[in-house]
Amino acid sequence: MAVAAVVAGMATSAAALPGGEERATGGDCRDVRAKVERLEGRITPNVCAFMRRQIAFGEAPTGTPPAAGELSHPRVKAYLDIFDEDATLWEAGGAPQRGHGVIGNSITGSLRLVPDLRYRGTDVVADGAVMMFGQWNEVTVKGHRVAYPQIARNVLGDDGKTLQARRYYDRYVLFRDTVPEVAPEALFEGIADSGPVASRGPDPERFRAAEIRDRLAAWNGEDIDALLARTGNARLSGPGLDAPLKTKAGKRAYLQRLFDTAEVRLKAGQVAFGGTTTYVEWHGTVSGPKGKDIPFGIVERFGPGGEWELYFDTLPLIADRDEIGALFQKLAQP
Repeated sequence: MAVAAVVAGMATSAAALPGGEERATGGDCRDVRAKVERLEGRITPNVCAFMRRQIAFGEAPTGTPPAAGELSHPRVKAYLDIFDEDATLWEAGGAPQRGHGVIGNSITGSLRLVPDLRYRGTDVVADGAVMMFGQWNEVTVKGHRVAYPQIARNVLGDDGKTLQARRYYDRYVLFRDTVPEVAPEALFEGIADSGPVASRGPDPERFRAAEIRDRLAAWNGEDIDALLARTGNARLSGPGLDAPLKTKAGKRAYLQRLFDTAEVRLKAGQVAFGGTTTYVEWHGTVSGPKGKDIPFGIVERFGPGGEWELYFDTLPLIADRDEIGALFQKLAQP
């Protein structure tokens, strides 16, 4: 299923700052710094403005969910305050949403389904106009508490409003325990560590912009050896895993399952360099049994202490558009 690598849309910005240092160029964001687990990068005024809006929505009182299309609802207004009026918002499996009207209608639908949605910031990296906002989401679905990680990738304007956003998270977790009778089998069912755990060597070197072309070729070429060689003995976390994979055999099986399921055609997206953490975005399409040229993307996080994390949505790989629609209808039923 390997395809030729195409380097397009590549975007990198400032070099990483050493030792976890953050460079504050317009205020140090003290009012929000304590509300995220880790904040790295160049902390500019527009970054601070964005973070205040992003955190305000995550902390907004839940209360009564909005009516369909109720853009004046306080939580909907807090959400739309994150975005420029002509912003685009993308999630895997669909076309980008554009403008406050479309984005607002989408969030009202989400809040009607999961009215108690809350999140907190985890690993956040700011690099020029690029924000990679790691977050931990918590919702209640049909009486089940569901928690999952997400990366909100935002490109900011001078006022800190989001001009372009992409969301990377696995929607399958919403169905796994809540409607198991209709949920498809998890993509990575049965994947686990096997064989010896390699002795812990030195952590992989920091990811550098010069590596983007070769890394992209490895993803598009389904070159598991190259993908694993770059990360050494790093632990792999990703969708469908209850615990990080520590063995080479386990990590190989995980990537092989992905490539056996679908053919990825990716381009380089945004890259954000922090003091100890680097986020790398790949976006494009995926083709497989559930459809051809489905919008898809992956974010890699290379963190301190040998962390290697993947963020992507498995749902469009195991369910087609009609099946996904039926799953959400099932969730919405009382």
